[in-house]
Amino acid sequence: MASKEAKHTPAQHLEQIRAGYTFDEPSIQLGAAIVDSDVHAEAAVRLPLAMMNRHGLVSGATGTGKTITLQVIAEQLSAHGVPVFLADIKGDLTGLSTPGTGAEKLLKRTQSVGQSWAAQSFPVEYFSLGGDGVGVPIRATISDFGPLLLARVLDLNETQESSLQLVFHYADKADLELFNLADLRAVISFLVSDDGKDALENLGGLSKATAGVILRELITLEAQGMDRFFGEPEFDTADLLRSDAEGRGIISCLELPTLQQKPQLFSTFLMWLVADLFADLPEVGDIDKPKLVFFLDEAHLLFNGASKAFLQSIQTTVRLIRSKGVGIFFVTQTPRDVPAEVLGQLANRVQHALRAFTPDDAKALKSTVSTFPISPYDLEEVLTSAGIGEAVVTVMNEKGAPTPVAWTRMFSPQSTMGPSPAGVVESIVTASPLLADYGTPIDSHSAFEKLSASEPASTNIPAEPGTTEPGTAEPRTTAAPPPVGTPPRGRPSQAEIDAEARRIEEDILGRPSSRPPTTRREQPAPENGRAHPPAAPAGQKQQEKNEMMDFALKTAGTIGVELVRGLFATQRRRRRRRW
Repeated sequence: MASKEAKHTPAQHLEQIRAGYTFDEPSIQLGAAIVDSDVHAEAAVRLPLAMMNRHGLVSGATGTGKTITLQVIAEQLSAHGVPVFLADIKGDLTGLSTPGTGAEKLLKRTQSVGQSWAAQSFPVEYFSLGGDGVGVPIRATISDFGPLLLARVLDLNETQESSLQLVFHYADKADLELFNLADLRAVISFLVSDDGKDALENLGGLSKATAGVILRELITLEAQGMDRFFGEPEFDTADLLRSDAEGRGIISCLELPTLQQKPQLFSTFLMWLVADLFADLPEVGDIDKPKLVFFLDEAHLLFNGASKAFLQSIQTTVRLIRSKGVGIFFVTQTPRDVPAEVLGQLANRVQHALRAFTPDDAKALKSTVSTFPISPYDLEEVLTSAGIGEAVVTVMNEKGAPTPVAWTRMFSPQSTMGPSPAGVVESIVTASPLLADYGTPIDSHSAFEKLSASEPASTNIPAEPGTTEPGTAEPRTTAAPPPVGTPPRGRPSQAEIDAEARRIEEDILGRPSSRPPTTRREQPAPENGRAHPPAAPAGQKQQEKNEMMDFALKTAGTIGVELVRGLFATQRRRRRRRW
């Protein structure tokens, strides 16, 4: 078994760990080793700062201490002048803004692991996706988001994903800027209209039926209120690479209060940030410390049901972004949530306790143990008996080799473990210098206005409140954003979403909606817990196969160059540089 080797005495084992985690260069302090059930403060477990762009994995069952581990690592990175990005799903990481409280139990623990603990707060910038919650809004234009990522959000199959790429290609060639969902709807509506049929035929692999499917998915996304994430001003990822006046790295904390409403959108948006960094940052090679460490929480959401193209793009990004000075840590429950091709690139491992209540749990446990270097520990026993705040650790040392496996009692955060008091986050957001750049949405003259002005009769695109008359050059006005601290609106019922989607579809297409009273999202999930769209009729399946063949034969040489603009086929725009 991978977890066992020749017998060591406890003293030999302890010396092996102590020597394996002694580094000459600056490092992150993770905790103290546990050998023979005793904590040994003299055997400190560390992670070299220069090796944090070799990526990592923080995993473990719910309630075992993953969030606290993220907080400990983020604090120390910030103290070393390294900016950090975190996704805060439960709101617990807002405690970074408030000094911790030195309770007796906490101080006893910190002394046992050799931690010099002092209450401290850290510089945090709070963000929200499109203003959904408390934080500076982060938005992306549709063109910069790209067809591969958008297809992931819309849950399109591979044929529909290819068709969406054709729509982006047409919009680019026709000089139709795609900034928000209204722009993309306008282009698709034009292509399925009588006046756009010639352009549709010239695209080769795009049928009117498939365009209609994509259009209906866009309408549903808008009806769910997800359109706020797409538009301008677009977020410049250079703003993640900042330090405060004292030289501490700023911790960028993305608040996700409505994650369960559209989990694929949130996880894909995080991948867009990584892809954007990859596209913009210069090559730096091996450096003393990373330019940014990026934590991707709930990593399983990123990979579940992903297309081959999407997975390949993630794999390539993770492999190459190291040379840009960026480290990526995936945070999830078990290593099995991460594809093997990606898992093999994660050199730093912090594995909290696992549960083995079911046969599937037992398989996951054995699979996890097999991924660790050989060790004197019985890792199956350790991983099922480890306490809260304990983890099995192995990292990459300064020479690029794995360190000995160390059962570790982790350090404690110096900031508050849990949410900050009410009003702290709101005051930080209100005082943020980025609020002036991103706080108010704008709507530039783009595909919607161009098609509305040039083909008002044929495109059947209705005028919206606040728009200008066709032919005028002034952009549409936009309502002011809600005040900082306004709670996110409640999730609409499925019936409300369907009704709104049918109304929009009828307005755009100028005919009765083909949408049924209920959507596939209301169907009960299968036993394995993952929902799947209903099977398409045989005729539709054959039609989609024919479309894919047409796409491969007619357009392979035509759009290839355009799609190599970035790993996710994004269309870059000129933006300010701040690094």
